[in-house]
Amino acid sequence: MGDALWKMSAGRQSAAVRRGEVSAVELVESHLERIAAVNPAVNAVTRLIADRARAAAARTDRARAAGEVLGPLAGVPFTVKESTPVEGVPTTFGVPRFRGLVAAADAPPVARLRAAGAVPIGHSNVPTLILAGMHTRSELFGDTVNPWDASVTPGGSSGGDAVAVATGMAALGLGNDSGGSIRVPAQFCGVAGLKPTAGRFPADHRVLGTDDPGPASQMLVTDGPLARRVADLRLAFEVLAGTDPRDPRAVPVPLRGGALPGPVKVAVVTDPGGLGVHPAVRSAVEAAAGALRDAGYDVREVADVPRLEEALDAYGRITMTEFAPSWPAVRTLLGEGGDRYIAMAMERTPPANAEELVRLMGTWMNIRRSWAEFLDAHPLLLGPSFTEPPVEPGLESRDVAGRDRVAAGMRLCTVTSFVGVPAVAVPTGVTDGLPCGVQIVGRAFREDLCLEAAQAVEDRLGVLTPIDPIDPIDPGRGRGRRTPGGAPAGGAHA
Repeated sequence: MGDALWKMSAGRQSAAVRRGEVSAVELVESHLERIAAVNPAVNAVTRLIADRARAAAARTDRARAAGEVLGPLAGVPFTVKESTPVEGVPTTFGVPRFRGLVAAADAPPVARLRAAGAVPIGHSNVPTLILAGMHTRSELFGDTVNPWDASVTPGGSSGGDAVAVATGMAALGLGNDSGGSIRVPAQFCGVAGLKPTAGRFPADHRVLGTDDPGPASQMLVTDGPLARRVADLRLAFEVLAGTDPRDPRAVPVPLRGGALPGPVKVAVVTDPGGLGVHPAVRSAVEAAAGALRDAGYDVREVADVPRLEEALDAYGRITMTEFAPSWPAVRTLLGEGGDRYIAMAMERTPPANAEELVRLMGTWMNIRRSWAEFLDAHPLLLGPSFTEPPVEPGLESRDVAGRDRVAAGMRLCTVTSFVGVPAVAVPTGVTDGLPCGVQIVGRAFREDLCLEAAQAVEDRLGVLTPIDPIDPIDPGRGRGRRTPGGAPAGGAHA
């Protein structure tokens, strides 16, 4: 078929398998070869599931030969965040003490992707326990490297999946997001990512036993896909949505809502809260706004998003209150320096007492109402996922100033997670050798609107990946010539 199979989009890979143009085994082998070639440079895939991936691909090929109808993601390899269970494989969270914690069953999103024909090919790196910071470095597996520039972070906590997708080691990554953990690494690595509405995808975020986490963890954490193209996010979205008896929060909402009258209104907030935004990020938002105008959207600058400062304060108070009782035990698992990020947050935000917590839960609902009213007037919101280009690894754990800078950078991600609405991160181009991007936020359960708008941006501004990791010794090596559409020459395919 010409180009290497791993360079294809997930949609094209699956179509080729379903039509018999390539076998699922060939597709998996192409990705395993790519992982062998690239992963030593970036350290994104923590554990290969090679033999089981080959066996799953062989079953797909036998099913096709027998005339069975294959799923919409037939043969497509995907990575799974080290914190999400894959049956028969350790779920380590990057913690040495958990290296033998073998999962008894697939987590619901893994099971859904597998049922659609996709093939889990490996686990991907995370910050230790997803708590050690924004940079993807775990005590068990070390640092993951941004393939665009080793001197900056790939983001996190789904940084391993973002890097795996960006470099062609997998067509899809399965991450999760409670305040930017999909959208920030998507921006930093030049890929697309979807944070769904809370309750859209079934999940199971229990750790070590049968007890569920508290209300903040239940409401804030959403699993979601990363991909090189928005169309692949849509494929994954349609597979992942729905109900599951293991998750009573998941609701049976239609995948698409009703058509809106007239051109869809898009509110643009380049600098949420007026705390400052880097010129490169401002330019990315302006480029995306221009693309949406060109596509026929009614794009309007607005003063700000609702109640940002109040929402950030409530988010911090509620999460730190929930987390405080377990902190002494958790702290021992994070390794040397791994506790600094949370420790600084707890010093800044002491736990609330019972009366304060009840009031905060009411504030949470009230802020969600304000956002629902805002999005009723503007069905879509365009803004940055992170208000700076990729920063240096570990900035958030270096000192209080670094932590505050990172928290401010991801503020629009934090507040949109807090109110539970969907968002799609989409690349917009490259500035000074680093990818730029934006997020498009929508009304609850209107992922379809977010995906359509993100597709309009991608259609006009191009696709950035897959790429080869840049050689830190010789920066001129590694990535191909860039094409006018934004993709590396010979790199991105429909």
